[in-house]
Amino acid sequence: MQNIDDEFYERADQHIQLSNQQITEAIGRGKVSASMLYAISRFNAWVSATGWNTGEELANAKEKTIEYFLTEYRKMLEENFDDYIENFEEYMFIPPESEIINE
Repeated sequence: MQNIDDEFYERADQHIQLSNQQITEAIGRGKVSASMLYAISRFNAWVSATGWNTGEELANAKEKTIEYFLTEYRKMLEENFDDYIENFEEYMFIPPESEIINE
């Protein structure tokens, strides 16, 4: 990731909190995740468009821009997956094996 400022994780946490608030019995995690993915793709398309003067310029930059976003997303997703793998029991509230009582 490039140039992470002091508020980077705070902003990310606010988006996560909003998504968590949207999860209900009727609207599960998968639907909220899909909405969030759509929202970020829409926002990133807009951010990209603001850097150009014409639709043609934007079209010429499309593949390179999409590749940039996909590469960055993959790095972030891999980092977060690794974090969850390393901290699974803590994050998913599973007690250590020593605390599990076998019947």
